[in-house]
Amino acid sequence: MPGSGNPRNSGYLSVEMLKNKIRLPSKQRWASGPVAIIECTEDIPCDPCVDSCPSGAIHMNSLTAPPTVDFQACTGCTLCMDICPGLAIFVVDVSGADQAIVSIPYEMLPLPQKGQSVEALDRRGKAVGRVEVTGIRKSRDTAIVSLAVPRDLVLEVRAIRVTG
Repeated sequence: MPGSGNPRNSGYLSVEMLKNKIRLPSKQRWASGPVAIIECTEDIPCDPCVDSCPSGAIHMNSLTAPPTVDFQACTGCTLCMDICPGLAIFVVDVSGADQAIVSIPYEMLPLPQKGQSVEALDRRGKAVGRVEVTGIRKSRDTAIVSLAVPRDLVLEVRAIRVTG
């Protein structure tokens, strides 16, 4: 299956590989509000997300081990997203009635505007539909863009294309 192997070979981290490499929240935790999903699978010396977490929910077994999230302690505050140099952290909230909210790091210009319809892109950069921007939070270098996403795409939508 394309993309199910090493992301260095395919160019992206597939959902199948993600599920095999990292632990995902339980159904109960998904339903209780926003939670960080760290999609870092590299064994590299990088730990700014650990220090940025105000609830102490992010841990590493060693300086080069990929970070893990204590989902019960995570508040979904998005502060870890601001500091991640690899843009590998996303916050997902499936507690709403109709659609989920996926917050993604965004470092392109122009920034989208709240209420704007943008093209949602999957992990391969393929368009998967239009979604509405529900919020923007700017930090020093990285903006956090929150999107109303169909529930079946919460593990797929990882980028946007701003058009018009």
